[in-house]
Amino acid sequence: MVGGLILVVALAVASAVGFALRSREGRFSQQKPETAFAGTESAAPHTPPGSVPLTAEDLGFPLGERATLVQFSTEFCTYCPPTRALLTEVAAGAAGVAFVEIDAANRLDLARRLRVFSTPTVLVLAADGSISQRASGKPRKAELLAAVRGVLGEAATS
Repeated sequence: MVGGLILVVALAVASAVGFALRSREGRFSQQKPETAFAGTESAAPHTPPGSVPLTAEDLGFPLGERATLVQFSTEFCTYCPPTRALLTEVAAGAAGVAFVEIDAANRLDLARRLRVFSTPTVLVLAADGSISQRASGKPRKAELLAAVRGVLGEAATS
């Protein structure tokens, strides 16, 4: 009887944690230098402390004139193809916005530096390569558009 009760409580706790984690998946978060990576110092606004803005050499592709969307993917990632399609669509619809896809398995150095722990991970970079926002998991289109508009300095439209 006690064992069954413990099992029910453990399942309830695990389910609550799972739902909480899933609700955060794909949501963009502002990169705050003071909290993004505890124990390190900030090099520039919007950039994870302890790092410098990303460059074309880091990415292996040129940065966008106004913004860059970066997707970290892996070969067996379920949500990577639809995320790629979404990012390609958004980049094509905004002048000066580039899209770069990086295979996390082939660029472990960069994935570790940026603390990419799951794929897809999406970064929204400002024109100077600083990380403005990031999301892990399949992003929602409305949130992606809002993140891009924020970097471009455009007001949100209804």
